[in-house]
Amino acid sequence: MSALPEPRTAEPRTAEPRTAEPGTEGPRPGAPAGRPAARGRRTLGPMLLLTVLGAVLVLTAVSRVWATGTVAGVTGGTLDVSVTGSTVSGLPTGLALAALAAAVAVFAVRGAGRIAVGVLMALAGLGVAAGAAANAGDATALHTEAARKLALAGAQAEQVGHSVWPWIALAGGLLIVLAGLLTVRFGRDWPGMGSRYDAPTRKAPAKAGDTPADLWKALDRGEDPTTG
Repeated sequence: MSALPEPRTAEPRTAEPRTAEPGTEGPRPGAPAGRPAARGRRTLGPMLLLTVLGAVLVLTAVSRVWATGTVAGVTGGTLDVSVTGSTVSGLPTGLALAALAAAVAVFAVRGAGRIAVGVLMALAGLGVAAGAAANAGDATALHTEAARKLALAGAQAEQVGHSVWPWIALAGGLLIVLAGLLTVRFGRDWPGMGSRYDAPTRKAPAKAGDTPADLWKALDRGEDPTTG
């Protein structure tokens, strides 16, 4: 009588790991919840836009008439006198140009240097705004222009009027302030110049045993093969 075959026991199946479909992956353990660096880079464009727009407003405003008036002539009649913003004060123009230079300097520095550039930019904007507000109703420059026009030291302008351009310069200064604050807050995350803009490093001069082809390559690199 032949022995009956032993019954086979079914081996337990192990569940195969399921691969998640594209686009359905959940957050990986330990992964950061947000991307502050990416958010910081998105503020670089607004900073440049605010700086350029603010500087354009300031430079346009200082080229316009800020105050007008009349002065009595020596032989009778009256003369019209007026002064532009640049005549009233040269400070807004200089600070607006400094803010533009600071916006360019952001790409040349990193880390704490960008924070310093942002602070300087904000201070420049505050200086523009303060200078525009202080001279918005001032007639000193207009009186000086009246005295110059009459060649009379004691001449004073009358019927003095002021335009809206000082307040436009003030608005431009506030935009520059905002650009500076963005630089202070997010400047560390902004990209900088590539390595091709770095200062070139001095390479070793060509050796005496180099071939003529090597010497020509050294000359192409700007090196002097006769030194060293």
